[in-house]
Amino acid sequence: MSTHPAWLPDAAFAPLGTQRVRVVSDDDVVSRTVRAEVARAVATFGGTLLADDGAPSFVLAELAAAERSAPEALPDVVAGLLEDAVGGGGSAVPGEAASSSGPDAVVDAGLEPEDFVLARSGGVTAVLAGGPHGLLYGLHEVVRRGASGFVGEIAPERHSPAQSLRMLDHWDNLHAHPVMGQVERGYAGGSIFWVDGEPNPDRERIRAYARLLGSIGVNAVAVNNVNVGSAAVLLTERLGDVVDLADIFRAHGIATYLSVSFASPVHLGGLDTADPLDERVAAWWADAASAVYERIPDFGGFLVKADSEGQPGPFTYGRDHADGANVLARALAPHGGTVIWRAFVYNHQQDWRDRSTDRARAAFDHFTPLDGKFDDNVVVQVKHGPLDFQVREAVSPVLAAMPRTRLAVELQVTQEYTGQQKHVCYLGEQWSELLGFRPWGEAGTDLAGIAAGHGPGGRRGGIAAVSNVGTDEFWTGHPLAQANLYAFGRLAWDASLDPLAILDEWATLTFGADDDVRAGLREVMAGSWLSYEKYTAPLGVCFMVTPGTHYGPSVDGYEYSPWGTYHFADREGIGVDRTVATGTGFAGQYPEPWRSTYESLETCPDELLLFFHHVPYTHVLRSGVTVVQHIYDTHFEGVEEVEARAAAWERLEGRVPADVDARVRALLAEQLRSAREWRDQVNTSFLRRSGIPDERGRTIFP
Repeated sequence: MSTHPAWLPDAAFAPLGTQRVRVVSDDDVVSRTVRAEVARAVATFGGTLLADDGAPSFVLAELAAAERSAPEALPDVVAGLLEDAVGGGGSAVPGEAASSSGPDAVVDAGLEPEDFVLARSGGVTAVLAGGPHGLLYGLHEVVRRGASGFVGEIAPERHSPAQSLRMLDHWDNLHAHPVMGQVERGYAGGSIFWVDGEPNPDRERIRAYARLLGSIGVNAVAVNNVNVGSAAVLLTERLGDVVDLADIFRAHGIATYLSVSFASPVHLGGLDTADPLDERVAAWWADAASAVYERIPDFGGFLVKADSEGQPGPFTYGRDHADGANVLARALAPHGGTVIWRAFVYNHQQDWRDRSTDRARAAFDHFTPLDGKFDDNVVVQVKHGPLDFQVREAVSPVLAAMPRTRLAVELQVTQEYTGQQKHVCYLGEQWSELLGFRPWGEAGTDLAGIAAGHGPGGRRGGIAAVSNVGTDEFWTGHPLAQANLYAFGRLAWDASLDPLAILDEWATLTFGADDDVRAGLREVMAGSWLSYEKYTAPLGVCFMVTPGTHYGPSVDGYEYSPWGTYHFADREGIGVDRTVATGTGFAGQYPEPWRSTYESLETCPDELLLFFHHVPYTHVLRSGVTVVQHIYDTHFEGVEEVEARAAAWERLEGRVPADVDARVRALLAEQLRSAREWRDQVNTSFLRRSGIPDERGRTIFP
């Protein structure tokens, strides 16, 4: 089966493909990818890939290669950018300061390898990049602009990724897990990497995936599950399989990472301990890392889940997470590698009777005392919220509490708690809101800024997410879920981008420049995250999902479980008291002004009310309605909004490919069925608990 082109159909390259293109670059693997993309486009649409002669209408130039070119061989627009970079006191060396001060001196700080400048003048569009990666990203910026990239004038624009690490984590199992399958929390078929313990033979699909990721600026991929299991052998005897994947991803500027088991020295090395302070253990990790880099010189590093949900870790030996991360970091450091150490650590054997234990507190309590103790090549990866990728939860306070540690914000593209790629749920808007959250109030930086190194400690981490792709013919199960993968890459590059503009960009690339289709997709997808929130768990209370699968409603499914996922609903009220005054104290983990904001019923935002407070059903929200009436209203509204979105899709009949139309129609029918089930179970549950009827007299089953 051929792979779906997603947002890179041939038609997206048509404006570029009619141009006379010159590529000025060295002969490295990423630059060869750029040349191949251009060659394919011009061969399809009648343009020309020029050698050294002929007048180009589009130039893609790598800074070092352009500097070696004869000046007369470069169009004026390129020569001007080059002069701005190096001739006016600037530096051709990435990272070295420049001093050009003219009005168009957009490269006056020197171009880093991933940076590029885009301009158009005198009928020529030009990209000048700091290195091969920047050249690739510049190419795709021009593709995104379509015909508008080749008309009029474009004043020089500098494009630089805000985040140095833009990473996708795959929860793909080497062998299919008896419960989780080939991909843990995967909703798009099998693994594109592994099939029953062997490499997936469909290498073209992996190449197509690498191409998609490179086009949106993703620069790192972990190829196996953090719950490592049998895949531990990928570090040693099966390393050749990782080498093969690294070769594919390298061509698109993507570094390969490997999830490793903390207990590898025992399970793979035959040692009797994995104690991070044991010299034998340190030597084993150093040897293992050296063996990897001998075969993958640009290997990214290790991703680690330790002391979490049964995974081995340093607690076994009386050590802390800094001890555990640092032994791996020191093995990688000579090679330039990085340890990505997950902060998802909590007690998953909690006693539901004990209201003093709060899963939300766990990461802060474990990690913030270790601030400043992690080596420089350790990045602590923190889930965006303190629980588990919920449709609505507070931002993790860990992200504002470790200024001397490199931190990465972790998102989830796979829709574990947001409809499992059966529901339309565009997450770009959620992520934009989260990344824009300012822990110190309006005067301070936001989460994206912390990850980019603009926080109090100035330490750069990055943004990571769990991928949502598989062997499904549309990559993501739901064809419209491709937009979430696209939005992740774009927001990881620049979190200030408008998520609805990103949605339009994806729609145009995927379905063509059809204003009606773009508008129709907005009707279907914009705000769908909030619609999903309306018909599921209300006011930040979280979970209420079917245990195990996490799909569909089960109001009390996790209420008496050991997982720390409680709502404490009774006949009087609902919510978790996380205040300092009377609850678990979680609200006190935030800096001001949020500590006080969340502590008080008067100032706590309604959408997080039940995350921080236990209140009566008759508590009146800022909207003027009671909590229980809000539950009824939003669950009816959520279903109505799904009905409206389904109707909007119906109006696109004949305007989108038939196979996409058929799949989306079927999934919208399932979404509507599921939303009605959520509505009825949640409303009935709270009618029975509270005894308070719906003031509008709608049907709620007794």
